[in-house]
Amino acid sequence: MTDAAIPGAIELLVGLLGLAAFVAIVARPLRLPYTVALVVAGLLVGIGAGAAGFPPIDVSPELVLLVLLPGLVFEAAYRLRIIELRRWFGGLALLAIPGVLISAAIVAVVLNVATGLRLDLAFIVGAMVSATDPAAVVATFKRLRVPPALATLVDGESLLNDGTGLVLFAIAIGAVAAPIGPGEAVLSFAGSVAISLAIGLAAGYLAARVMGLVDDHLVELTVSVVLAYGSYLLADHYHLSGVIATVTAAIVLGNVGPGKTMSATGADAIDTVWEFVAYLLTAVVFLEVGLAISPGRLLDSIWPIAWAIVGILVGRALVVYVLLGGVSRLALRPGLAGQVPTGWLHVLFWAGLRGAVAVAMALSLPADIPQRDLLQEITFGVVLFTLLVQGTTVGRIIDRTIPTDAEPPDGVAPAV
Repeated sequence: MTDAAIPGAIELLVGLLGLAAFVAIVARPLRLPYTVALVVAGLLVGIGAGAAGFPPIDVSPELVLLVLLPGLVFEAAYRLRIIELRRWFGGLALLAIPGVLISAAIVAVVLNVATGLRLDLAFIVGAMVSATDPAAVVATFKRLRVPPALATLVDGESLLNDGTGLVLFAIAIGAVAAPIGPGEAVLSFAGSVAISLAIGLAAGYLAARVMGLVDDHLVELTVSVVLAYGSYLLADHYHLSGVIATVTAAIVLGNVGPGKTMSATGADAIDTVWEFVAYLLTAVVFLEVGLAISPGRLLDSIWPIAWAIVGILVGRALVVYVLLGGVSRLALRPGLAGQVPTGWLHVLFWAGLRGAVAVAMALSLPADIPQRDLLQEITFGVVLFTLLVQGTTVGRIIDRTIPTDAEPPDGVAPAV
């Protein structure tokens, strides 16, 4: 960035934060989800700027993936507790790995059959829209009253499968330039996930040990920031999954640090500051999503978008009801604390929101990818559908399917 561009960037940031505060004030009495209101505000600002003759605001995928995303996933993963994750780890693993692969494959097949889009290009779209978005899901569920275990399933899935989705996207992009066999793709996928997990584990434990050597909440807070972004950048530097590394590191620190290696003031500082940081990052993320999408462009690709939406809904239904619901009802179900109630399955199905990460992946598509504009428009259309339709109605699904006191006991959970 040149010296001349710095004032403009600061003005843009201050303007976005001011707009986010205004939107939050307006959205509350309207009972409109804050994230949806931000996306709509971004869309309106983009449309208004275009109508007034201003150049479009450039939304950098690096800003989303390297600046906004690590902070968001760190704050959310830091609050996850191992004891709850262990109860539902089997379900999270199903949703985060085979679930993402199945969803991507179904979207690819639907687009290929219904629109004639090349299968390899259709699979890129599938990879971009197959994973639920942590910023969208976590921000939405913070305002809803749901059983803690269900919140763990939804939040944990969005954090874990986002990392696998980015790995799958990288493999799909590479396969267009240099086709690879299924075996090589599986090995690349598994290796990237495993090494990213190892980086996160090592970084999280190292940060916790360092915090144990000091008794200064400012130093501890600084270490948490270094951990959030350092683990992401380290994994990303080696073309691994920064999201998986950061999520793993945050889970380790959140379970090993507070009350153990962290001081009491350090734990309080991390909780307070990271909650505020996540709020700011969420606001900027969803305004950026709105600014990145041009509604006029989407009209030209309305039918491919409609078929992609069919694909994600069919894929999501198979993953949630058949894969997760079926496995949870088997006699042997390690990592699943009983049957997943039917009402929970309904929520998991409809809470599969896509957002900033899918937009960032679409914006980062190489310029020489065939039909790049079409792939972007399909992805943007899917994101808008999930945020504006599913994001505004998931609360009603919860109200209708889950009693306010619903929390399954250990063992077989009652069907709802």
